[in-house]
Amino acid sequence: MSAGITIKKDLAKVLLYSLLSLFLIPGFTYWFVHYAQPQHDAAFVEAVSRQIDADHSLNAEEKLRNQEFFQKNPPSSVCSNHSAEAASYRAQVCARYSDNWQFYVAQKVALWTMIGGVVVLIAVMLLGGMAFLDEKAQYLSFVAGWRFLTFSSTAETIAQGAMVMWLSFWVTAFFFNRYSIKLIIGAVLFVALAIFYVIACIFKRVKDNGQVQGEFISEQMAPGLWKRVRDLAARLKTAPPNNIVAGIDSNFFVTEAPLNVAGKTVRGRSLFISIPLLRVLSQHEADAVLAHELAHFRGGDTANSAALGPKLTQYDQYCHEMRDSHVPMVFYLMCLYRMIFELASARSSRDREFLADRIAAKVISPAAISHSLIKIAAYANYRSQIEDELFSRNEQHGSALGIASFVASGLHPYAQSSEFLKLMKTASVPHPYDSHPKMAERMKNVSYPIEEAQYGAIVTSVPSHTWAADIQTADEIEQRLWAIYEQNFAQAHEHSLAYRYEPANEEERALVLKYFPGVEFTLSEQQSIRVTYAGWILPGESGPMSWDNVATYEYTDSMLTDVLTIKHPEKGTFGAKTTKVKLGGIKKQRDAFKAASEHYWHRHQIMRHHQAG
Repeated sequence: MSAGITIKKDLAKVLLYSLLSLFLIPGFTYWFVHYAQPQHDAAFVEAVSRQIDADHSLNAEEKLRNQEFFQKNPPSSVCSNHSAEAASYRAQVCARYSDNWQFYVAQKVALWTMIGGVVVLIAVMLLGGMAFLDEKAQYLSFVAGWRFLTFSSTAETIAQGAMVMWLSFWVTAFFFNRYSIKLIIGAVLFVALAIFYVIACIFKRVKDNGQVQGEFISEQMAPGLWKRVRDLAARLKTAPPNNIVAGIDSNFFVTEAPLNVAGKTVRGRSLFISIPLLRVLSQHEADAVLAHELAHFRGGDTANSAALGPKLTQYDQYCHEMRDSHVPMVFYLMCLYRMIFELASARSSRDREFLADRIAAKVISPAAISHSLIKIAAYANYRSQIEDELFSRNEQHGSALGIASFVASGLHPYAQSSEFLKLMKTASVPHPYDSHPKMAERMKNVSYPIEEAQYGAIVTSVPSHTWAADIQTADEIEQRLWAIYEQNFAQAHEHSLAYRYEPANEEERALVLKYFPGVEFTLSEQQSIRVTYAGWILPGESGPMSWDNVATYEYTDSMLTDVLTIKHPEKGTFGAKTTKVKLGGIKKQRDAFKAASEHYWHRHQIMRHHQAG
């Protein structure tokens, strides 16, 4: 399935959920009022008619006239009737908080909430469309959209919350002539928490320290490189970077956002360079890459990203909070705008990349751009393959994996393989901030397409001079950064193995226990229940009930005794076989027990899935 079709399906899905979140509750409320009011009116008119018939002070004509008045003016129509003739009647049946007044207000709130939903949808589409104009409009669209959506979604939550509370009483009262205190209290608590959460999360600040794994390169450490960067910036008529940061990532980038490097936060213009990539690029090829990145400074791309970046982070965090707190009238609406904005941002990103490539081609050469694209894509894809293969292994790694040497020694043979050409047909150059176009499109953009048959020769060509050689401490920097990277890689791999192992031997068991030790929860009457990687050890049992013997489970909170209901894969006399475990005395540990059970159960499912695959 193509990416375009996937995006359209995702957008349609989010739009459908947005419509449901905006109109389901107010639509149901509006329908319920219209359904219930005629019956309420009929009962009222019938009761009044009986009273009129029983009133001996009225003659037949007066009785008929009064009955016709009430039939023409049932209670549902009186609250909106402001004539003097109906003033006394309206005061009686539309008194504040009366049943009739509640239905009248509920209908109005539902109607205006649906109208408001239509306005919000139109606003989202207009703001989303505005983001497609240019970068300045994109920034204004996001700022306005962020503020508008937080306000409108809060208003939606309050309005729909009020309807939910009202419905929690009236639906059962109307259909079953009874009401549930628990249902009403539950609805009130849920709505109160939802409103509190929606408002509180608006003001929640997100920490984004711009952490980058690298080291600063001073002018004394690389005088030639700094001079070349300044010369390129002058030719591009833009200010040079304030900082150059060297790392081992498979990309180059520039930013004006604050960066945290080795515990030090710097501001201003920063250029990130990759030492491993500088080793495979000739100086001419690297100049094209540097010119491309500096062109982003000239175009204002980095300033716009620096201003927009923190707001995007906060917006995404807010959406994440709304998803976790199950407030659909906020989450899906904000997701809808975010997806539209992302489509605009991706198109803008493509345009910026194409422009930066053309500028670099003009300043350096089209050939240098195309050659650098092929080399960077080849290195990044091959390194990714090496790391994926290492991560997929089922044995533990040491802290020294030798990823750098694996890539260095294997890149040239890889570039001469049939697999290489197949992968490079759809390759793109990795970048941390933008959605880059495909490599072939970028080469065509600078009018220097290269035949696929030549890719291998370009990748295997060894440059005579590189900018990596100008960095006096390049070897030491690489050694330090690779040591940190491989240690983190080994730790992440070890954690992954704790999910994969059953375990099958003592070594594997020790690793699983390192991340999933048994957790004991004390119950009443000197009993306990343990959660282990193998399953629950139930009260009074010595061995675990294996997770394989658990199809699903339910945890029921109770004022008296919490109950764990375990459904087994095998069938019993009356359906699935179940085991019920009373957990008296666990209330203070309830949340911890639930979290541990879910965590260990999830581990077991991942392990079985991994073994099956």
